[in-house]
Amino acid sequence: MAKGKSLRIGAGIFVAMIILLIGFIGVFNVTALSKAPDDTQPIMFRPDIITFDNMAAFGKLEKTKAIFLHDQHTDALEKKNKDCFVCHKTEDGRMSQKFMRLKDVTRGELTKIYCDNCTKCHKEMIAAGEKAGPVKCDECHKERPWIQSSRVPMGFDKSLHYRHYRAQENKCDRCHHEYDKKSQKLFYAKGKEGTCRYCHKEKTEGDGAEKVISMRFASHLSCVDCHQQMREKKVDAGPLRCAGCHDAKEQLKIEKVKHVPRLKRGQPDNVIIKTGDKKGRIARMERVPFDHKSHEEYNDTCRVCHLASLESCATCHSLTGPIKATKNGKEITLETAFHKHGHQSSCIGCHESKQQDKNCAGCHAFMTKTRQQESFACLRCHMIPLPERTGELSTTKAAKMARMMPQLWKETFGPIYKVNVPKTVVLRDLVNQYEPAEYPHRKVFDAMVKKMDDSKLAQYFHYDDTMLCLGCHHNTPAAGKPPRCANCHDKPFNENNLFRPGLMGSFHQQCLGCHQKMGVEKYLGCTSCHKERKKGS
Repeated sequence: MAKGKSLRIGAGIFVAMIILLIGFIGVFNVTALSKAPDDTQPIMFRPDIITFDNMAAFGKLEKTKAIFLHDQHTDALEKKNKDCFVCHKTEDGRMSQKFMRLKDVTRGELTKIYCDNCTKCHKEMIAAGEKAGPVKCDECHKERPWIQSSRVPMGFDKSLHYRHYRAQENKCDRCHHEYDKKSQKLFYAKGKEGTCRYCHKEKTEGDGAEKVISMRFASHLSCVDCHQQMREKKVDAGPLRCAGCHDAKEQLKIEKVKHVPRLKRGQPDNVIIKTGDKKGRIARMERVPFDHKSHEEYNDTCRVCHLASLESCATCHSLTGPIKATKNGKEITLETAFHKHGHQSSCIGCHESKQQDKNCAGCHAFMTKTRQQESFACLRCHMIPLPERTGELSTTKAAKMARMMPQLWKETFGPIYKVNVPKTVVLRDLVNQYEPAEYPHRKVFDAMVKKMDDSKLAQYFHYDDTMLCLGCHHNTPAAGKPPRCANCHDKPFNENNLFRPGLMGSFHQQCLGCHQKMGVEKYLGCTSCHKERKKGS
């Protein structure tokens, strides 16, 4: 009894303590740990965020980062008629992108530079009665900052490149340079201009004289400095604020040149793609004539194809793997480089990406990528084998053959659509709840042909009218009279082949799937194709 009584007394005391604790929480307005004050603030997205994580080595602040809003500070300085040189020093007439220094320093020294200069400026403004930024550590370094970056990458398309080329009066040396290891100086190599990204990677590489700064640092060092100099000369120039380049809405405001003259870099109009194998190893397929000039028009940058340099693909990729003298091949053979699925830089991958257009997706979305093509499809790119091997073509003969091939292709393989497509086909296989469906076969075929009018790529690879039939009549030889769907698709399905849909499933997957991919909303409901059967009929 005594033991039970003591337990009841203990429980009563515990309940009383809980009630008192709740009361005290209410009196002192304690904020629950699960709901920090920062969580209540709406998240703001800005393109000008610079993150400093120098404090990672300092215990409690090891997971905190300081957020710096660059445009906000630029605007504040402009109101006081001050410029970038308040925070950035100059060397050899160029503004350094580093804050209050010209060279790299240790983590401790860098922390002191930021803390001393930033807090000093803020304290001076507060003393003058002005609104200013934080002056305490925990006001800068927050675990969950409520401001997040909306920065989008910036690059040069053909239009923007041409505008700079024109503004610099065709002087490429203003931006393009190479590095001479002996003199340890930059120099301009005429005729060898390439994208900055060929040398400047995502992160800074090397050290000392061999150090190559990151693309981000290099572009800001050159672009911002040039814009700054142009502004000082009262000449129209590009943006100085982060948002001018890295805000999505601001990027849409950049002027586009409609007709950009061809960028001259000594590239051929037409070329024969070959292995470049000096050991004389024979490839399985013949050479490929390539219309270089046309492909330039289809892309906004040379980097779509030329990933590492503007040299021949065979410079980095060989028949058996990457060239030992380079590290750019990444264990990819020449054949794979051209035929790699899902990669925009390969011929096959780029062509496949065009199939995602809604005019093409109706057929291609349901075609398996593992399907073995007919051997003659290879001849759309590869030359027809010569009766006898005559060795390597001379440069003159190769160029002449490359120029002739587009016209030869057009005359030999030009699309001819004369297949006898029936006007209508009545589908009676699934008559039950609905009347037989009448399929406007000829109308659909003609619509497919019309959609290819604006695509040279589609016209070129759909060189035979029966090629269009394969979109629906898959897994059958290309022929003018393909077999009925019911020849392969059972009713309702074949239990021994569950990966092959039944007849109803095949019709609805093919027809409705095509309409959805192509945005044909008119024919998505049941009654758009079927008429309901009358009772008793």
